[in-house]
Amino acid sequence: MSEEQNNVVDTEEDINELIQIRIDKLKELQAKGKDPFHITKFNVEHTSKDIKDNYDKLEGKDVVVAGRMMAKRIMGKASFCQIQDGEGKLQSYVSTNDLGEEEYKEFKTMDIGDIIGIEGFVFKTKTEEISVHAKKITLLSKSLRPLPEKFHGLTNTDLRYRQRYVDLIMNPEVKQTFLKRSRILRGIKGVLDNKGYVEVDTPILSPIAGGAAAKPFVTHHNTLDMELYLRIANELYLKRLIVGGFPKVYEMGKMFRNEGISIKHNPEFTNIELYSAYEDYHDMMNLTEEIISTVAKEVCGDTKINYQGVDIDLTPGWKRVTMIDAVKEVTGLDFNKITTDEEAINAVKDLHLKIEGTATWGTMLNLIFEEKVEETLIQPTFVCDYPVDISPLTKRKVSDPRLTERFELFIGAREYANAYSELNDPIDQKERFLAQVKERESGNEEANMMDDDFVMAIEYGMPPTGGLGIGVDRLIMLLTDSASIRDVLLFPTMKQLIK
Repeated sequence: MSEEQNNVVDTEEDINELIQIRIDKLKELQAKGKDPFHITKFNVEHTSKDIKDNYDKLEGKDVVVAGRMMAKRIMGKASFCQIQDGEGKLQSYVSTNDLGEEEYKEFKTMDIGDIIGIEGFVFKTKTEEISVHAKKITLLSKSLRPLPEKFHGLTNTDLRYRQRYVDLIMNPEVKQTFLKRSRILRGIKGVLDNKGYVEVDTPILSPIAGGAAAKPFVTHHNTLDMELYLRIANELYLKRLIVGGFPKVYEMGKMFRNEGISIKHNPEFTNIELYSAYEDYHDMMNLTEEIISTVAKEVCGDTKINYQGVDIDLTPGWKRVTMIDAVKEVTGLDFNKITTDEEAINAVKDLHLKIEGTATWGTMLNLIFEEKVEETLIQPTFVCDYPVDISPLTKRKVSDPRLTERFELFIGAREYANAYSELNDPIDQKERFLAQVKERESGNEEANMMDDDFVMAIEYGMPPTGGLGIGVDRLIMLLTDSASIRDVLLFPTMKQLIK
């Protein structure tokens, strides 16, 4: 049937008048003792998908379905309507002969957007469309606000993000992204569960914001009269559990960072961190490959995908390169030969890059990498051995104490994972925390805070440990071919509209 969108409006101009018309219809029903909001239950027996997939078995059989009316075509004493449920759309034939004069009259006054229940039998129309021949229609909920035509064609992304509920109604294909999101989350957990990792919960509110370089959200607890921070990472709590004797732990949950909003960043985001005793960052590389390739195969059907027009091959066997070698490959600068802070600073100046914050050999190496190399990393690449200056929680490399056993994973020029051989030397850890405190005192709001309790924890002894964090929302973007993080968050953070 044609999807005639009667009562669907394009502008807000007459919205109040249209709402009032619907309210008047509701009052008329209430006066007759037929208030749809008094209905508490409706026994749905089939979905649109059930009926379409099992037509041969259900032809001529009675069914009970329910959904939102998305189209209606009145043709005298017979009509067609279309409902949308959680599985898709389904047509229904409605006539005065089946419903009776009064009920059919009430059906004709129903609006697009109303939620209705249909009882009838399954048949095919002359055009071979699987439909339900209605014997009874029940108004289950009155839609007082007309559906906006502007949602069609994904034309107003800001409005879609603000009113995701309408986006899902008008653009049901959007729902597929969030169904995939659910499958991706289950897939990640499935890999870890099968490897003996234990899922745990750690605090979201903490007296110290630690485990990452980020600006936190601050709140106040009245009873304790103290500042608390929404967590920017759950790393330090999870490593306390390793100290306590859990060999493998993980937590997937929300993190909060009081930073900018972009197509890659939302202040509230989903992350997973995991830790395994007696393993190192090489083991974490292997695990990262396994998690992402396994989930890609499950959700996309293949490890070869296309993201925003670029072919990406997630088949395990990803490139592994040190940060020093990656910089050399792209710029020709060899930080094995550039050995002093002054030489590193001059190398950055020669590239006309802006220097902010502390300028050391390690921070300059990282600056060149971020500005010149990241954009070239399209296929999955593990960049390893980060400078100790920017890795305060990571074990140093024995062969070169300026560097650490750390990697980040890049795909399509974006970072997806960060992993370490975890620092378990409490003396070294305290010194690095103190260095971070000096950074904060010099104005760096993202530097780590001193966490004396964590230092105390590892003073009891933490085994050699590998740790990994994966940006879950970014991974979902990749596997659903979504351009913006807002496309994979049901309710992204938005600036409040001033009325």
